[in-house]
Amino acid sequence: MRNAARVQPRSAGERRTTATSRPYIATPPDTLLFLAVAALVGIGLVMIYSASSATAYAQSGDTAYFVKRQFVWLVVGAAVAYGAYRIDYHKLKSAAPYILVASVVSLLLVLVPHVGLVVNGARRWIGIHSLSFQPSEFAKLALVVYLAAMLAQRGERIVSLAKGLIPLCIPVAIMSVLILKEPDMGTASLLAMIAFAMFFAAGARIAHLFAIFLATVPPVVVTILASPYKRARIFAFIDPWRDPLNTGFHIVQSLLALGSGGLFGVGLGASRAKFFYLPEQYTDFIFSVLGEELGLLGALAVVAFFLLFAYRAIRIAIAASDRFGFFLAVGCTALIVIQAFINIGVVTSSWPVTGVPLPFISFGGSSLIVNLVAVALIANVGRHRRVSAE
Repeated sequence: MRNAARVQPRSAGERRTTATSRPYIATPPDTLLFLAVAALVGIGLVMIYSASSATAYAQSGDTAYFVKRQFVWLVVGAAVAYGAYRIDYHKLKSAAPYILVASVVSLLLVLVPHVGLVVNGARRWIGIHSLSFQPSEFAKLALVVYLAAMLAQRGERIVSLAKGLIPLCIPVAIMSVLILKEPDMGTASLLAMIAFAMFFAAGARIAHLFAIFLATVPPVVVTILASPYKRARIFAFIDPWRDPLNTGFHIVQSLLALGSGGLFGVGLGASRAKFFYLPEQYTDFIFSVLGEELGLLGALAVVAFFLLFAYRAIRIAIAASDRFGFFLAVGCTALIVIQAFINIGVVTSSWPVTGVPLPFISFGGSSLIVNLVAVALIANVGRHRRVSAE
């Protein structure tokens, strides 16, 4: 009777998806999930063209320069995502340690002179300027896959601080420190948030998570205070109008753009902020241009699409056929949704300024590919759902 009551066997058959070895059935892709992502990607292409047109014309004489590049990355990302959707996601479980090591190696290579590319004072890319990728973006996905595999193995041991939680925090800390060296505090903090979301979903004790959070506060504070640039960002977040032409410039221009949009916006393509008033107008602050041109209703529509995506993705995670699938879907969902709301928080002055793009909408090949692959992995988990007991 004890053997019959076991829902998930621990043998090698656990990783197979045949009807004879597992109690689940194949299901079609989640339509609403894909519609939400397609809508966000479509909005992104339109807004990249609008927000980048002035800069693109000034730099290359082609107003569509950046949106053309984004479309190329979209095609590449769609192809990679299709491959991620078609593979047996259980194979990622055994490959997780190797994926993590490869990610750490790439983060180390970024810091090597003449290997990592320096752009705007930050060393975050590998390759050449026209064909480069950002290892920190892929680090988020690598961490999700690794933590999903480890959490699936640990089971109830996650309630133990010494044997369950702390060992999993070590790779998070290593990757975060390497990303901080670039420097990229936004992505480093995002890694920690994704990890905490997965730990919470795994059943870690709130007291343990809070203790780890408190332990990270002193080094974070020291890091911020030791850097005049980071310190200025925090002060600008507290009072951006104190220095509106210097440290508070990004936030002030973002708020002016959002405020001028009103309820219905000034009209698609009619933004004034994109004419060299608002920095990073087609990357980190593209939501400001979107709010200016499409108004509060357009901004709320984007938020609604992210919420719809989160709702459908969590439903897929809950119906996952095994623990690894559950944690993989939860981690990929957290990767996209947390990043989205951090970006929206930054442009609305609800969060300190960080270099975190808006998923599917901001210009950037590495970010787009990683987010599309994350969606594909969620859909991959959703290809098979648990059969409800009758």
